[in-house]
Amino acid sequence: TITSKISSGINAEWPLRPGMMPVEQQGTNPGDIPEPVVNFIKWLQHYISLNEIYHVENMYEDGFYKLSDYYFKDKPWPSPEAVQEILEEKDEHSIFMILYRELYFRHIYARCKPTIEHRFESYHNYCDLFSYILAPDQPVSIELPNKWLWDIIDEFVYQFQSFQQFKSKSGKMNEEEKIMLRDEDDVWKVTAVLNILIQLTEKCNINLQLQAIEAGEVVTEELAGEFGMRPIYRMTGYFSLIGLLRLYCLLGDYHMALSCVQHIQFKDKDMMSLVPACQITANYYAGFANFMIRKYAN
Repeated sequence: TITSKISSGINAEWPLRPGMMPVEQQGTNPGDIPEPVVNFIKWLQHYISLNEIYHVENMYEDGFYKLSDYYFKDKPWPSPEAVQEILEEKDEHSIFMILYRELYFRHIYARCKPTIEHRFESYHNYCDLFSYILAPDQPVSIELPNKWLWDIIDEFVYQFQSFQQFKSKSGKMNEEEKIMLRDEDDVWKVTAVLNILIQLTEKCNINLQLQAIEAGEVVTEELAGEFGMRPIYRMTGYFSLIGLLRLYCLLGDYHMALSCVQHIQFKDKDMMSLVPACQITANYYAGFANFMIRKYAN
């Protein structure tokens, strides 16, 4: 069955088999992509479409990083165009292609050197992703693992920071890059990034939910709203509070940074403990903000 193949057998297909093309010779044409990578992409799309959160989580946390280390240690994953052809996906703006591009660009930032085109395209892809979540009048049906949702928010803030650092070194840019910066002056603007994160928190009424939890009350649909009762909205809104904490720290507004997490209880059983990386980030930036405003006891 599909389930048994993923849970017990697909890992056996990932290692390089005799006769398979060496890493340095792989291209981005569909025929050049290793079979285990093709299988991974197809199964990931399959499980995301079925909202099989357990299998998506395993493939994201284990399979993606194993394949990255084995086949793409210092090179990009297959291009979105090649993946679209493999999947016979006609819509380049389908939710799976948006999520694949998120992984694709994140890997480039982590393992390669992003070009200015990568930076622009990644920003527009994040806009597509957040529009998919925020724009509908009804909650979207898709669900993603908490770890992936956190990584999306964390990477969004990181790429904003990386772009500002890149932009500050305009003296090292060629003329074409300078022209692109002038023409795309709305990309990675601080107001746009802040607005997206704030919208994500407001969509699910996360602060009202946290206040209710703090008071020992039960979070109801009347309080959280239709969107706030769905895990993808609740957790994305929660992680966006940590993203705002980090972003305001980067901007030097430490009082505003702490106000974003005033209703978060920094306890082991809090929501942030579901993703250790989120817990570490929240404690680090909250501690840093308190230190900068001389609230040493906090």
